[in-house]
Amino acid sequence: MALWRIMPEQVGYIDLLRRNRSFRQLWLGQVVSQMGDWFNTIALYTIILKLTGSGRDVGLLLVARFLPSFLFGPISGVIADRFSRQRIMIVSDLLRAVVVLGFLFVRRPDQLWIIYVLTVFQLGLSTFFEPAKTAAIPSIVEDRELVAANAISSVTWSAMLTIGAAIGGFITGWFGTDVAFILDAATYLLSAALIASIRVPKRKKRERQKLSLGRLLGITETIDGIRYVKDRPRVLALLLVKPAWGLGGGILTLLAVFGERIFPVGKDAAGGIGVLFAARGIGTAVGPIVARRIAGEANRRMQAFIGIAFLIGGIFYIAFGTATSFVFALVVLGLAHCGGSILWVFSTVILQREVEDNFRGRVFAAELALLTLTMAASNYITGELLDRFQISPRKVTVGIGFLFIIPGVTWFLTQRWWNRDERTALSHGLTRVKTDLCESKSE
Repeated sequence: MALWRIMPEQVGYIDLLRRNRSFRQLWLGQVVSQMGDWFNTIALYTIILKLTGSGRDVGLLLVARFLPSFLFGPISGVIADRFSRQRIMIVSDLLRAVVVLGFLFVRRPDQLWIIYVLTVFQLGLSTFFEPAKTAAIPSIVEDRELVAANAISSVTWSAMLTIGAAIGGFITGWFGTDVAFILDAATYLLSAALIASIRVPKRKKRERQKLSLGRLLGITETIDGIRYVKDRPRVLALLLVKPAWGLGGGILTLLAVFGERIFPVGKDAAGGIGVLFAARGIGTAVGPIVARRIAGEANRRMQAFIGIAFLIGGIFYIAFGTATSFVFALVVLGLAHCGGSILWVFSTVILQREVEDNFRGRVFAAELALLTLTMAASNYITGELLDRFQISPRKVTVGIGFLFIIPGVTWFLTQRWWNRDERTALSHGLTRVKTDLCESKSE
């Protein structure tokens, strides 16, 4: 193991964007498309609450957003490892631009099914985009730039959440949902143009293998990916970090309900929802920047911070559920999402470093599929607790806070088991370094 694996050199955020044109173009595509996505999200929440006023229907929207990744995740990972990741991103953007325009036709409660169907198509396409993007990043940045690159992506997502949710709430409230959907479609087109200008190094040619039905359908490669993870407990543990966070994903349904019933802002639900999502975005922006400064970029310290991040999320969600002051609620909501962004960035970086390029698409697709499955289940259950069982939003939020603490404790209790491969590799790496130093001295 090389010395930089133990003490990696930090790279500045601005310096990375200035020097690396390909990453800069990919980042700009993320900026515009994610800005539009939050216009879209706030508009859909507003339409559903206006037409039905049901927490269950909001929960179903989130199920429709999350399930496609679980359904299409395995094949999207195979495609990301088999074909050009750049082309996958471009095609996904172009098709999503067409799909979101379909939301313009929803006008009545009996047309709500259109929202769910189009959402499945939109997020199904995102299932192909995201693993391709995450798997491509290590090909266009150096290893020492990975933490900075992923931190920039996370902060950008957070900033677009903050700005997009706030502006999206304003645009939806004053100009209507149609404008939000048209702007979202335009941002996808701009993102596709930016990504088309990226230079992605050609990957090594895959060995030719005998064509079979299983290989044609991607089943063989999916099984190979499962074996790859199964033989590496450390990779498996890191892959499960985001799905574990997703167990508390019902908070997204609760934020919409809190924005409508508990902390309304302005003349309709859009204002309150927008402000709460903006607070969430600020927290996710701050988290990885502060954590990187404290923890550095060594894998072992980032790994420890993942467990701490779960505990941060749980404690501050409990505080959010009991908050009576709007300002205090915004502060603790932001702090809770600091934890979420820390574990998101750190687990991604360690996986990008440790997973071989030929398996990277499948690993990140599996991660996304499991994440969206747990998020969908959590949001569905949250909607049922609110509507069928009439449990108050505050009590459900406190319960989710306690749920976040469980994976944090589990992370610390089990790491000795799944870390054993890393300890062995580190020991061998240090032995090689000492041997090289002794040989150089003898010369």
